[in-house]
Amino acid sequence: SFYDGYNVLIRKNSDYNGKWTIYSFNAPEKQFELKQIQTKFPRKQIKTGYDANKFIRQFYCNDIEIYESFFILLLNTAHHTIGYAKISQGGVAGTVVDAKLIAKYAVEAIASSVILAHNHPSGNLTASKHDKEITVKITKGLELLDIKVLDHIILSPYNEDYLSMKQLNLF
Repeated sequence: SFYDGYNVLIRKNSDYNGKWTIYSFNAPEKQFELKQIQTKFPRKQIKTGYDANKFIRQFYCNDIEIYESFFILLLNTAHHTIGYAKISQGGVAGTVVDAKLIAKYAVEAIASSVILAHNHPSGNLTASKHDKEITVKITKGLELLDIKVLDHIILSPYNEDYLSMKQLNLF
C-alpha cells in the first residue's frame, strides 16, 4: 500500500487478485497553503488620497478612458503597500464588484487595510449611488475580519484628477 500525497490511500487487495482498492479519507476538493512569494512590487507608504491616486494609476493601462475597472490596494499596519488585485473590468459605464473576491485577496495577503479604486472613463468624478452602496457593503464585510477600508478612490482619465470618497465623508 502507499499514500499518494492527496489524502488517498491505495492498497493492493489481500486476496492477491491483482486488483487495487482506493480508500479516500478527508480528500479535499482543493488544497490551500499560505506562503509568501517574493516579487518586485513597489513598497510605498500611502498617507493621503493623493498618494493612493498616484500609486494606483500605474495599474491602469491605456484603456482607462474605455473600460471601467476596479482594483484594490493592499496595505500593512503602517499603510505600506503589500500588493494589489484587479477585481473586475466592465464596460464604459460600469463594472461588477464581488465583495468575496476583495475579502479573499485581503485575507490571503494578511492585509490590515485596503484602498478601493475604480475609474470613470467619462471623467465624471461624482460617486454614484452604487459606488456608495458597494463601498459601505465592503467596509462592513471587511470590518468583521479586522480589515479597514481606508478610502475609495475614483479616478478620471484626464489630468490625473480623482475623487476621495473618504475625504468627502461619503462612507
